[in-house]
Amino acid sequence: MSSVVQGGLACGTAAVQGVVFDVDGTLLLSNRSLDGYEVLPGAIEVLTALKARHVPFALLTNGSAYPPAEQAAKLRAVGLPVDDEQMITPSSIAADHMQRRGIRRVLVLGSVGVGQALRDAGIETVHTGEAGATEVGGVFVGWHPECGMKDIEAACRAIWGGAELCVASDVPFFATKQGRTIGYSFAITAAVRRLTRAPMTLTGKPSIRALRFVARRLGVPVRALAVVGDDPVVEILMARRGGATALAVTTGTTRREDWARQARLHRPHGILGELRDVLSWVAGAEEKRGVGRRSS
Repeated sequence: MSSVVQGGLACGTAAVQGVVFDVDGTLLLSNRSLDGYEVLPGAIEVLTALKARHVPFALLTNGSAYPPAEQAAKLRAVGLPVDDEQMITPSSIAADHMQRRGIRRVLVLGSVGVGQALRDAGIETVHTGEAGATEVGGVFVGWHPECGMKDIEAACRAIWGGAELCVASDVPFFATKQGRTIGYSFAITAAVRRLTRAPMTLTGKPSIRALRFVARRLGVPVRALAVVGDDPVVEILMARRGGATALAVTTGTTRREDWARQARLHRPHGILGELRDVLSWVAGAEEKRGVGRRSS
């Protein structure tokens, strides 16, 4: 696409062939218990249009409470046209990573749904208090509202025994209908790492691992992807690091005036005045709507 200059800044981006959407704050707002959804304006329209144009897209969430198929079904129930394979969670990426690493048994710090993608991939999962819970090749930290000190201790003992620490999300907050909400994975991981000083493998955003996984799933080169999200240090940073096009919304954690103050790696290529403006970024789009802003 040709570059557009506004406010003295310019950027040229590769043609977009596929789209990766954040969920919370971009397509919908959930409540803090993740059992109720408010679909944001334009979300159903945009996904429906992309399907009609046969443009590959995926929803990439840092939420790990539900298995991908269950999460997709919940979104379809509120009108979002999302197939099971288009719903990607950190658990999906963790399962792929652990298979590649030959990890066959994992201690899961999370709700039942957190480990489902691992089990679907043939990886045995155990929880705190079960026999041999610390005798594992990996520890996976996800959505775990009921996490206690016994879970923290089990994770530490497993890591001291040689297990790899994998984390669904290292994001401290996410957008909900009640405002900014604490990310449980972030808090749990902080405690585990403070005790063990272990390195972590991040399977959710903003890891390049997550972006490459989605690109393979969609069959689109990373540089031909547009990543749409509401967080400068999550979706935008991931896109910038990977060489994808970064598009920002103002319906989640970041307001329009805040986007302009971001450092370069956290600054989007475009700020969408409304979600349907993303359609003008897709290669071959018939309508060329003006997006809110494009910057370098």
